[in-house]
Amino acid sequence: MSFEKKIKELGLALPEAKAPVGNYVATKITDKLLFISGQISIDENGGLIKGKIGKDLDTEAGYNAAKRCALSIVSQVKKACDGDLSKIKSCIKLTGFVNSTEDFTDQPKVLNGASDLIASIFGDAGMHTRAAVSTNSLPLGVSVEVDAIFELK
Repeated sequence: MSFEKKIKELGLALPEAKAPVGNYVATKITDKLLFISGQISIDENGGLIKGKIGKDLDTEAGYNAAKRCALSIVSQVKKACDGDLSKIKSCIKLTGFVNSTEDFTDQPKVLNGASDLIASIFGDAGMHTRAAVSTNSLPLGVSVEVDAIFELK
């Protein structure tokens, strides 16, 4: 099954691939690697998912915020591949940053939102390495930010 068909089968809607808000590029291809800049947690209506996990939001809300980051990653991948997701060979790595309280220790559970979404779309090609990092703040006060590296065919 194609990745596009899988997205439809899962009932997912990809958000618009947003332009960078700083002095960087959203994506960069070198050899057969596609790097995706950090995608922040944005809800279905385009609003920022803000707050500190462990205080303002619980683990489940963080999971859903990470899932939204992964949807934005897939949008950026699709744009970088000129709309053709069949150019993807595999997801290499996700790095997730969780805006969390000092005593919150479930960052991996939060980042499972992104990992689960990537694996559900790309199947075996979506299995990746990962880092889940706690931070005391993220840009614009968002809850989660995730970047990615993909391998192209």
